[in-house]
Amino acid sequence: MIWDILILLQCIPLAIVGFFLAYLAGLSLLALMGGNRKPPAATSMRKFALVVPAHNEETVIEKTLSSLLSIDYPAEKFDVVVVADNCSDHTAEIARELGAHVYERSHETDRGKGYALRWIFEKLMDNGAGYDAYFVIDADSIVADSLLCVLNDYMADGARAIQCSDMVAAEPGAWNVEVTRIGFALHNYARPLGRTVIGCPVSLYGNGMCFSAEMLREVPWQAFSLAEDLEYGLVLLLQGINVVFAPEAKVVATMPHEADNAVSQHSRWAIGQIQLLKKYTGKLFGLSLRRLSLKPIDSWIQLIIPGFVDLMVVAMALLGLGALQWFLGIDNSGFLVTGWGAAVTLGIIHVFAGLYSSESDRHMIRAFIHFPRYALWKILVFFKVVRQRRTQEWVRTTREESRVPSVSDDN
Repeated sequence: MIWDILILLQCIPLAIVGFFLAYLAGLSLLALMGGNRKPPAATSMRKFALVVPAHNEETVIEKTLSSLLSIDYPAEKFDVVVVADNCSDHTAEIARELGAHVYERSHETDRGKGYALRWIFEKLMDNGAGYDAYFVIDADSIVADSLLCVLNDYMADGARAIQCSDMVAAEPGAWNVEVTRIGFALHNYARPLGRTVIGCPVSLYGNGMCFSAEMLREVPWQAFSLAEDLEYGLVLLLQGINVVFAPEAKVVATMPHEADNAVSQHSRWAIGQIQLLKKYTGKLFGLSLRRLSLKPIDSWIQLIIPGFVDLMVVAMALLGLGALQWFLGIDNSGFLVTGWGAAVTLGIIHVFAGLYSSESDRHMIRAFIHFPRYALWKILVFFKVVRQRRTQEWVRTTREESRVPSVSDDN
């Protein structure tokens, strides 16, 4: 009787983890059918404001601005704008010397990327420059030369909010960065491409977001949580505006080389998702019932789904437990071995189909040997998140010696 109850209890995590892994595997397989979905070429060129929120970014911002200023697009049709937000270094001076339009902001209480974006959008809409769209990029990223041409085509095709392909620069010698590259390829490329195939809106990831001026006037930026990007995407969804994924518009970010320097970033993401889950669960289910649509439920799944590495750690651990029970001759344990084996298989399908759809390189494949180390690191990060004091402040990720990422229009 006790063993029967134990087997039954193990069916609960099997159902939950199995569902999540099946969902991810399905998105990766759908991404394989995404192909090149770029819209027809636009007949007119919009004017863009390229907005760079920056908080003490003097060590990295030069390469970001150089990349933006060299985009293949008429110079009179875009401006590079830096928001030096509560800076105490030389970010503003460096940006001005490179030719960017610099706005300096300082506020004792309203601190964070969300507040900086709301402030700069209001400034730019009232300055008479006549921008048709606003593109947001982190201060440690570079872009493909074709970025604005691609975004212009999508907007001509009707897109009002766009998320670009937000990827990570290669660092073959850094295990943390290489594993993170895999995660970004799956989370920021395969997932949104798969959702696009079935007509679902995608999430905003903060880096590489583009909004039409008309839409921002209609739905002003109103997201100030630790996951302000995800939150604004949910605000748009509730307003009936779908975020469109543009895989051809490429943005490449530089991740911290040292794993310890990425802890604040991962902690912020985790706490931010929990905050949004509490705030938007009821709203998303209500919207789903009103519209008789599963699209809001798909967005809710994005909030509740654990990290892929976490799912695989649980699946493989319980597969091992099931195998032990089967070896000991416990009745019905063979069902658990089969179920957890299927769950692990779905996880493998998600990885390889997703990486294939995102045109991964050989360095990503080699990075799989670091997964056990990364899994242990994630567990330690989880406990740090649980212990730390929650804050709404924009906690800057520690930057290291500036490195030059690369991005290609052909990859």
